[in-house]
Amino acid sequence: MAASPRDPHFESVKTRNLVVGLLLDAIGMLSFSIPFIGEFGDVVWAPVSGLLMTVLYKGRDAKTAAVVSVAEELFPFTDIIPTFTAMWIWTYIIRRKSLPLPKNEAQSDAR
Repeated sequence: MAASPRDPHFESVKTRNLVVGLLLDAIGMLSFSIPFIGEFGDVVWAPVSGLLMTVLYKGRDAKTAAVVSVAEELFPFTDIIPTFTAMWIWTYIIRRKSLPLPKNEAQSDAR
C-alpha cells in the first residue's frame, strides 16, 4: 500500500528529501568555488553522491540518477548542475510518485 500525497508521512519524507537534496547539491557545488583544487574533491565526492542518491530514492530512476550524479561530479565544471534537486523534481512533481507506508502503518491498515 502506498502513502497518498495528503498523508503526513508522505509530506515529511518529501520535505526531508528536498532539504537533504539541497544540502547535498550545495556540498557538490563547493568544489566549484575552488578552481582546479576542487576538482580533486569531486573524485572523492562522485561515488559518495551516487550512493546517497540510491539511499534517498529507490528503484530504476534512483540508479539512473546515481549514474548521472557520478558523471556530473567527475566531469570538470559541471558542479553547477543540481542533480539531487532535479531528482526531487522528477520524483515528486513530474512523476508525482507515492511513497510506501511504514511497516507499522501498513500492518494497521490491513486489519
